[in-house]
Amino acid sequence: MRKIVVGVDGSDGAVEALKFALDEARVRGATITAVNAWHIPPAAYGAGWAPAVDFESYRTVAKSGLEKSLKEAGAAESGVTVETVVGEGAPADVLCREAKDADLLVVGSRGLGGFRGLLLGSVSQQCAHHAPCPVVIVPAKHG
Repeated sequence: MRKIVVGVDGSDGAVEALKFALDEARVRGATITAVNAWHIPPAAYGAGWAPAVDFESYRTVAKSGLEKSLKEAGAAESGVTVETVVGEGAPADVLCREAKDADLLVVGSRGLGGFRGLLLGSVSQQCAHHAPCPVVIVPAKHG
């Protein structure tokens, strides 16, 4: 069975990437693995001391973003089998790890990162360079 992995973080770009992946899955007879990643940013640990970090809250936010994107893209009504993964780690690392046995990795050109002026997000750029399979970077809709 064919497998398409798609990065899904709750952003508009992720919804577009998921819609593209669902269309591809229908054409290819593939399943979808929708992936969101979470990690504790180094800044959360401050300057040498580790505050109490609620790991579960990071996971919950990631899961919520994933579910939001699935709903907005109409995944439940698509007729495509969709598995979800909420992984711990840097987003590009988690996506590339999940794509190790995939036929295709799909990501949006821009996610929830903070650098809006970039044409290509850091996660999509890292995936393009390091993924173990072909990568499709879905551009954001304008207008």
